[in-house]
Amino acid sequence: MSEDVKMIDISMKPTSLRVAKAEGFIKLKKETIELIKKKKVKKGDVINVAKVAAILAVKHTWEIIPLCHPIPITSINIDINVEDDGIRVTSEVKAYAKTGVEMEALIGASIALLTIWDMVKAYEKDEKGQYPFTEIKYIRVIEKVKRV
Repeated sequence: MSEDVKMIDISMKPTSLRVAKAEGFIKLKKETIELIKKKKVKKGDVINVAKVAAILAVKHTWEIIPLCHPIPITSINIDINVEDDGIRVTSEVKAYAKTGVEMEALIGASIALLTIWDMVKAYEKDEKGQYPFTEIKYIRVIEKVKRV
């Protein structure tokens, strides 16, 4: 017997401050990292475009993940750090809501990473058009807070 798909009823839960942080990492070639640092990527400023994409995605999480509630987001902070072997993205989302914002934080980190890949894919491909080096990894929630 199959279960019905349904959104969780949060009607009776109290509104409280919800905060979630998520992070992820994209491994890139050293040459690509240098292009990003020098702002020489043909598609534009990788870091700023990834931040804007992440912010937009966070605000639309409920439209992307079918059973997520629409949440009135009060703050989004996307932190992008260029490291020696890639780029680390941290997404922090806040809201006064009846349910947590960890999916929103995960969407923010994920979309920033995917945007970075899209913007640098021409530099990451090998001679066969494949991506043997590029890898998105370690996407996870690193903090979840609920304050009543």
